Amino acid sequence: MKALLVDLFSTLVPGGDAEREVVNQAMCEVLGVDAEAFTREFAATSYERFIGAYGDLPSTLRVIARRTGADPSDKQVLDATAMRRDLSRRLLSAAPAGTLAALEALRSADWRLGLVSNITSETQLQWAHSPLPPYFETTAFSAEVGAAKPEPKIYLAACNALEVEPTDCIYIGDGNDKELPGAAALGMHAIRTTEHSDSDPTWTGPTVRSFTELPSLIGAPA
Repeated sequence: MKALLVDLFSTLVPGGDAEREVVNQAMCEVLGVDAEAFTREFAATSYERFIGAYGDLPSTLRVIARRTGADPSDKQVLDATAMRRDLSRRLLSAAPAGTLAALEALRSADWRLGLVSNITSETQLQWAHSPLPPYFETTAFSAEVGAAKPEPKIYLAACNALEVEPTDCIYIGDGNDKELPGAAALGMHAIRTTEHSDSDPTWTGPTVRSFTELPSLIGAPA
């Protein structure tokens, strides 16, 4: 094993599901859209949003709003955009101190670290302002790669950037989006974390309760 590929939400930082619901409700009010219809369309377009199919966040919000029958003004869209970007900024700044210490320990042990995340365009913009980038050699963001987990392309983008084979990699994530079997299918050693969310209780492979357990579990690269 040479490299560690890491999920972002519910692995390094909280998923923020409850906070996302609050912000989505506030965006509905700003956009003047029916909350139930917006929630339905927002969920239905998750894959398209992950791969950046609708462009930037303002364009995406306008597409979703129009699917509900609304036609918000530019100011309404910009106000809703600010709400969503503030949410992304808060979540990305919420990595526990123990997680940051574990990342530092892994780097000190000579693990090559790559991030693999299903991430929308607005969150990708906030990544550089979070405390996490210094720990990673590369990032494979779905909105940039044009593919989302569990599609092989996004995992392989990180492998190629690190110049390693999938079989040289450990992958850790909470299990959302079927990411663990997706990684395992490529020959990676997949580990589940339940620190922030028990996203895949059907997973029968290795599991840790906290990211802080990882350095002692995997030791140094072979």
